[in-house]
Amino acid sequence: MTLLLEDPPQPLTRKPVTAQQLLSLPDQDRFELVNNEIVERCMGWESELFGSRLLIQLGAYCEQAGLGEVNGSNASYQCFGHAFPDDPDRVRKPDVSFIAAKRLPRSSEIKGHCMIAPDLAVEVVSPHDLYGDVEAKVDEYLQAGVKLVWVVDPRTKSIRIHRPDGTVQDLGLKDELNGEDIVPGFRCAVSHIFKATT
Repeated sequence: MTLLLEDPPQPLTRKPVTAQQLLSLPDQDRFELVNNEIVERCMGWESELFGSRLLIQLGAYCEQAGLGEVNGSNASYQCFGHAFPDDPDRVRKPDVSFIAAKRLPRSSEIKGHCMIAPDLAVEVVSPHDLYGDVEAKVDEYLQAGVKLVWVVDPRTKSIRIHRPDGTVQDLGLKDELNGEDIVPGFRCAVSHIFKATT
């Protein structure tokens, strides 16, 4: 008797996605694009809350001072081409970002993804984020020309500051976050970002 063996299952292959195609996805706000593959962004309620507090504080200050524009977690950046020439379609979406007025294109010129690097990028660590993934994203921002990166960690109630010169600074609940020379004059108590909800 001859046994007929089924063909072994083939590995799933994903069709590469371009930055332009990402914009056409119905739920594209949930995804970033790395090496032409979709990467899902997972934000928990608490992470979104702390990011929103920082967005409100930073946005109000920059508007009043006329420093530039602050955007939220759905703003996408396709500014990694010179840093990653093999991945020109790379798209990242920081939870909060700032572009100085002097560098800001007219809003009518920005269609889809922003092609210039923000001056400040903020990542809020979600419960499902891996440390290595967050560090890799910080490195991408710095290589793309971002001048200041803040990593907000709800678990430790701390903020880690990364600068292009490689210096890193950790802030706790007793410290004050400031915009240095990137967002001059901005100050916010770390405890305000992490204040308990009622």
